[in-house]
Amino acid sequence: MEAPEGYTVSIAEPKRSLDQNAKLWAMLGDVARSKPEGRNWTAETWKAAFMHYLGHQVIFCEGLGGTGPFPVGFRSSRLSVKQMADLITCVQEYGDTHAVKWTDTEKGGWK
Repeated sequence: MEAPEGYTVSIAEPKRSLDQNAKLWAMLGDVARSKPEGRNWTAETWKAAFMHYLGHQVIFCEGLGGTGPFPVGFRSSRLSVKQMADLITCVQEYGDTHAVKWTDTEKGGWK
């Protein structure tokens, strides 16, 4: 009620934490190095695949010079703490199923 004219107030769930972000990227790196199912994807592509699997909107555009599609339009920084926890759990379950060695996550103290 005391905000200057034109200001808005937004109430939303807290965004993902920096620790969650660090854990996710360490895990994605481990998955990418393991090449499960013969997929030689970057950590960024794995993130898009996991987000798509969980129902987050992911858009693919055609690459330049016939290089194939690439993912755009997704940002894990916009995820809530719970959504990020779900994403990390998804990566963990997939990696465990496909014998990914969690080297970076073990170094970081996450198991």
